[in-house]
Amino acid sequence: MFISLRKIYYFLSPNLRLGVRRIFYFPTDMVNSFRFNKKELLPPKGMIFTGSGDFIKQGENFLKYFIDLGNLKPDHSVLDIGSGIGRMAIPLTKYLSDEGEYEGFDIVKKGIKWCQRKITSKFPNFNFKYINLKNSLYNLSTNQDASQIKFPYKDNYFDFIFLISVFTHMLPSDVENYLKEINRVLKNSGTCFATFFLLNKESEKHLKYNTDFKFSFDKGNYSLMNEKVPEANVAYKYDYLQSTLNNSRLKIKSEHVGYWSGRSKSDSLDFQDILILEKSS
Repeated sequence: MFISLRKIYYFLSPNLRLGVRRIFYFPTDMVNSFRFNKKELLPPKGMIFTGSGDFIKQGENFLKYFIDLGNLKPDHSVLDIGSGIGRMAIPLTKYLSDEGEYEGFDIVKKGIKWCQRKITSKFPNFNFKYINLKNSLYNLSTNQDASQIKFPYKDNYFDFIFLISVFTHMLPSDVENYLKEINRVLKNSGTCFATFFLLNKESEKHLKYNTDFKFSFDKGNYSLMNEKVPEANVAYKYDYLQSTLNNSRLKIKSEHVGYWSGRSKSDSLDFQDILILEKSS
């Protein structure tokens, strides 16, 4: 049933997916509009397009990872690539100091507009940019290619960059460009925190017995869950990604496995695999 619902969801266009979600959660959002303090930073469920689970708890969990694993400091300059509708920005408003700076960008305009209206209006050191890029899961309104984008930020600017469930929705040429741009805008002493679906002997062993989450379409260096919506979910061969990182002059400082493939949760940190990256010397 879960696989069938996912296939139906991917069959819809990006705009229709968002519309169906708004309709489905409309009763819940109506009730919540009376229950919750309107000043609270929490988007309506119908507007959330960044995956399932507890929106606030996930953001808080990742903030803890940023601090414990990535050494994020309150006065850091931070870049959130794929900022969505504020899942990571919201907990960061309670952690970054006035000396800290947050920049986020995303390809879904509705998320950026909500963040500008609800977050930037209260926290002027939090800025959000909409960048119109084509993606089969999120945005078909343009032909602008992510493999050609230059991030709208200065060289060697950020202390900390993170991408949560972004590379899992990108194809190789786009990933390669993003990694090179990350190297460009990251300080020499900076850290990049990124999540992936990494294919290696261990994860592929678990995937053989995973009936709910399969990457059935092998494309060589990567595998897809759905060929009609390629960027729905993308898993990368570990060796290919390591080579791509080397070409981008980034290296793996530490890695933390996820349970997406069917690995035990007790042996995993979170759902997706996490890589902590830094510039190569």
